Amino acid sequence: MSLATAIKTGDLTQLPSRRDEDWRWTDLRGLIRALPSGSPTVEGDFGDGPFAADEILTIVNGRGPAALVVAAGQSRVVALRVIAATEATAHAAKLTVTVGEGARLTLLESHEGRAARYLTQTDLDITLAEGASLERIVLVADDAEAVTIVDAAVAVAAGAHYAQTLLTSGARRQRIETRVSHPGQGATARLDGAYLLQDQRHADTTSVVTHAGLGGVTSQLTKGVVDDQARGVFQGRIVVEGGADQTDARMGHHALILSDKAEIDAKPELLIFADDVQCAHGNTVGALDENALFYAQQRGMPYETARALLTEAFVGEVVDRIEHEGARAVAAAWVAEQLGRAE
Repeated sequence: MSLATAIKTGDLTQLPSRRDEDWRWTDLRGLIRALPSGSPTVEGDFGDGPFAADEILTIVNGRGPAALVVAAGQSRVVALRVIAATEATAHAAKLTVTVGEGARLTLLESHEGRAARYLTQTDLDITLAEGASLERIVLVADDAEAVTIVDAAVAVAAGAHYAQTLLTSGARRQRIETRVSHPGQGATARLDGAYLLQDQRHADTTSVVTHAGLGGVTSQLTKGVVDDQARGVFQGRIVVEGGADQTDARMGHHALILSDKAEIDAKPELLIFADDVQCAHGNTVGALDENALFYAQQRGMPYETARALLTEAFVGEVVDRIEHEGARAVAAAWVAEQLGRAE
């Protein structure tokens, strides 16, 4: 079941619902009563995206390149722009990303809502060959009334390095899912994210990392902030299969609730079927430190400024882990903008 299948077939029963355990907080079948018409082909100049790169791939209304291949030994920085340009229509897109042996790719991925009330699903199939490296920075800026899914399936080979940072401000319903097949054998994975939600926006960040071999490393850090009547969902699952000894896997999710009407639903999971492992997870949900707020106000700082600065510092740990300098600067500016501190 998926939104993409429903869009393709017109069959609403293909939509995931709250009866599906992994979708119980992001019910699509109960929300979508009729599917809109398909998105048309749109051509034109959409201006600059949030990221700067010499290579730019653009997918508009589901139409664009189907594959990105980085040959063995190459090093490339590519900006991927996924644009929804037509109001109240639906489309799906799929991109295959292949990073060859010993190659390096920085994928600067933006999802840009240029219309209202669209339904979209974007699927990425990502394969890293032996010794390859991919850093994926994803900035999702959807319309407040959109329903969107971003789904990435990642296959990592021995000695490869996969890193991603997801940044989102949510939508009417939004789910960003990553599934990583981890072979161990010296491979590493870093999965980070930050969601900053206001009004009635919803964001669901879901991940599954499956360790299948010896000596794999996974590090995961997600931070969230919800205000007004927003709802944040975090679901993180790390599976260590039998025989995947010497796995080192760490997961952390930490969130701030800035309004009595906002909501956080979190479900971190470790499923361990091996003995010789180092695995841990942590989850905290709370409010800003009242003592820190009081301290700042006592020194003449307005309440809203103090709250924004403390929130920015809270999220900053995720931003600081971005390896690409230009993307790190864009992420920091995005956080400041979401918190009303943009210059």
